[in-house]
Amino acid sequence: MEKTKIGILREGKMPPDRRVPFTPQQCAMVNNTLAGVEIFVQPSPIRVFPDKEFEEAGITLKEDLSDCDVLIGVKEVNISDLIPNKKFMFFSHTVKKQKYNRGLLKAILENKIQLIDYELLKNKEGKRVIGFGRFAGVVGAYNALYAYGLKTKQYELKRAKDCFDRKEMEAELVKVRFLPKDKIVLTGFGKVGYGAREIMDLLPIMEVSPEEFLSQEFNEPVFTHLETSDYYQRKSDKSFDKKEFYQNPGEYEATLHKYVEKSEIYVSCHFWHNASPKLLTNDQLKKCRALKVVADISCDIADPIACTLRPSTITDPLYGYNVESQSESDWRNEESIVVMAVDNLPTELPREASEDFGNQLIKSVLPHLVTGDREGLIINGSETTLKGELNEKYKFLSDYVEGNT
Repeated sequence: MEKTKIGILREGKMPPDRRVPFTPQQCAMVNNTLAGVEIFVQPSPIRVFPDKEFEEAGITLKEDLSDCDVLIGVKEVNISDLIPNKKFMFFSHTVKKQKYNRGLLKAILENKIQLIDYELLKNKEGKRVIGFGRFAGVVGAYNALYAYGLKTKQYELKRAKDCFDRKEMEAELVKVRFLPKDKIVLTGFGKVGYGAREIMDLLPIMEVSPEEFLSQEFNEPVFTHLETSDYYQRKSDKSFDKKEFYQNPGEYEATLHKYVEKSEIYVSCHFWHNASPKLLTNDQLKKCRALKVVADISCDIADPIACTLRPSTITDPLYGYNVESQSESDWRNEESIVVMAVDNLPTELPREASEDFGNQLIKSVLPHLVTGDREGLIINGSETTLKGELNEKYKFLSDYVEGNT
C-alpha cells in the first residue's frame, strides 16, 4: 500500500511562531503506529523543538516537500510557499473575510489547493475538534496576574514566554500576593475558560458563587466564574432563555458591569458575537473604581469591551486605558486600567501548546484525513477544492475573494 506522506511546514509568518503541529515524539508515534502514513519535516531555525530533536526521533528532514500529499502548518502559509495541487491544513484566518488574508485565499484558489482550515473542523454537534484555546486561557490568566503584580507593585512574575515550560511558569505563582478583599471575575466556559481555571485553581483564592460575589463581603481574596446567564438578561423582564438569547441577542442587555464594579481583575474568556449586546461600555467602566486589570483573552477589538482598543503583542503585552479620554494611556498611570490583549497567547508556551494541539490532531483529525472521511469532517472543514473552487459551504466568500467586500 502506498503511504500517505505528510509534510510539516516551516512557519513563515512574522512575527515568528515557534509552535508545531506535532512534537518530535508525536511524529515518531504516528510513523510507527499508523499504517500507511509517514511524516516529513521541513527544517526550521525557530521551532521550539530544534531540528536535532526530530532527527533523534527518527524523522526525516526535507527542504522540498513537494512530493508530500498533505502539508501541515500552524499559522498562515506565505503565498510564496504554496505548492499547487496539494492539500494544505493550517489556520488561514479567512472565513470571517479578514481583509489582510484575502490575497492568500485568492492564491490558494489560483493554485488549485484544498485548504483544510483548523477553525472549520467540527464534529456532528457543530463543535470545533481542534484548537489552541486551552493554552490561550492558561497563558492569559497567568498574564492577568503578571499585569496585576506590576500595576500594584505587590509582586513581580517572570514572563511566561521566558519560562522553559509550563512547570517553570506555574512555579512562579508562589510569588502572587493578593490583598484580603481582592476580587477576580472570569467569564467563559469553553476551552479557553477552562484553561484559565487551571491557573485559578493553583492560586490562594477562594471561589464563590455569582450571587455571593455580588452580595457578600469577604476577608480573603475570591473569584467567581460566570455563565452567560449570569451577565445577560432579557430587557423586558430580566430573565434569561439560552435558546432565545442565541437566536435574538438584541432582546437582551449585559449586566457584567455589576460584577466588574466589585473586581480588581477581569479575565475575559467568553465567545462574543457581533450581534450580541456590548459587555462593558465606557460609562460602565467609569464606575469600576477598583478595577486594575482587564485580561481580554477573547480579544474582540473596540466593541464588546470598551477598553480593548487594539491587540497587544507578546513583546509588549500591556497598555493602559483612560476612561475619561476613552483613549490609550500609559498603563503605569494611576488612573489607567491595564489592558492585556495579546491575540496569540499560546505562542508563549510553545512546547506544551504544541503537544496539546498534536494530541488533538492525532485523536480527532488524522484518522479522517488518512483512513477515510466517512463523517465528512475534512470536506466540511475545507474552504476550497483541488479544482480551484470554493467549497459549496463557503461560496459566500466569493465576493471577499474578488475584493467586493
